[in-house]
Amino acid sequence: MLAYEFMQRAFLAGALIGLIAPVLGVYLMLRRQVLMADTLSHVSLAGVAAGSLLGVNPSLGGFAAAVIAALLIERLRSVYRTYAEVPVAIMMTGGLALAVVLMSFGRTLSQSFNAYLFGSIVAVSETQLWLIGGAAAAGLLFFIVFRRPLYDLTFDGEAAGISGVPVRALSIAFSVLTGMTVAAAMPIVGVLLVSALLVLPAALALRIAGGFFSAIVIAVLVGLTGIFSGLALSYTENTPPGGTIALILLAFLLLGMALRKAGLWISRRRHGKSGTRRKKERRGEIKQAI
Repeated sequence: MLAYEFMQRAFLAGALIGLIAPVLGVYLMLRRQVLMADTLSHVSLAGVAAGSLLGVNPSLGGFAAAVIAALLIERLRSVYRTYAEVPVAIMMTGGLALAVVLMSFGRTLSQSFNAYLFGSIVAVSETQLWLIGGAAAAGLLFFIVFRRPLYDLTFDGEAAGISGVPVRALSIAFSVLTGMTVAAAMPIVGVLLVSALLVLPAALALRIAGGFFSAIVIAVLVGLTGIFSGLALSYTENTPPGGTIALILLAFLLLGMALRKAGLWISRRRHGKSGTRRKKERRGEIKQAI
C-alpha cells in the first residue's frame, strides 16, 4: 500500500491533520463552537467552486474562503453579542447557497466535487500537502506560544480580559486557525465530514480524560489511529476515506463510552460490596461489645 506515492501523500497529510485537528476540537468543544467547523467547511466549498471557475487552484480558493469566513464570523459576533449562534448560521447559509450557485455555472464542476465532498485518497496533491503542512505548523506553534492565554480565554473569557489577555485578537487568531485547519482537512475527509475529525476524538477524550492535558493527548492519539486505520481500510475495501474515518472514530467514541460506563458500574459494585461488608463487621463488633 505504501509503495504508491499517492498513499504516501495521504498518510503524511493524515498525520499532519491528526496532530492539529483533535487539539483544535478540544478547544472548540470547551468554547461551545463545534458548529463553526461545519460552517467553515461549507464556505470553503464555495471557495473551491470559485477557484475552479476562475482558473485558480481549488484548494487555494477553499483555503482563502475559510479564512475570510472566519474573520467575518468574528466581525458578526461583535454585532450579535447576545445571540452567539446567529453569525454561524448566517455564514453557513450564505456559504452553502454560494457553493450551489457557483456549481451550477460549470457542467463538469459537480463531478470533480465528489473528492471535496467525501474525501479522496488520490486527491491529496503536492499543493494540498504543503497547505496542510503549513496549517499544522501554524496550529502547533499557536497552541505552544499561546497555550496559557488560550486556556484562560477558553474557561473564563471575562477574567482573561481583566488579567490582560488580548481577548479580541486571540479570538480572531483562533478563528483563522480553525478556518485553515478545516480547509486543510477537506482532501482527507471531505467537506461533509470534516467536523467529525475535529469533534469525535475530542468528545471521547473529554469523556474519559482526567484533566485538560490528558484530554489533548488522548484526542490526538484517537485521531491519528482513526485516520490511519480509515485510510488503510479505504484503500483495501475501496470505500470513501471520509466516511470510513468518521465511522471508525464514531466506533471509538461509542466503545469508549461503553467501557467507561462498565468501569463505573464495576466500581460501584465493588464499593457497594465492601461497604456492606464493613457494615456487617461493625454490627458484629457492636454485638460483641454489648
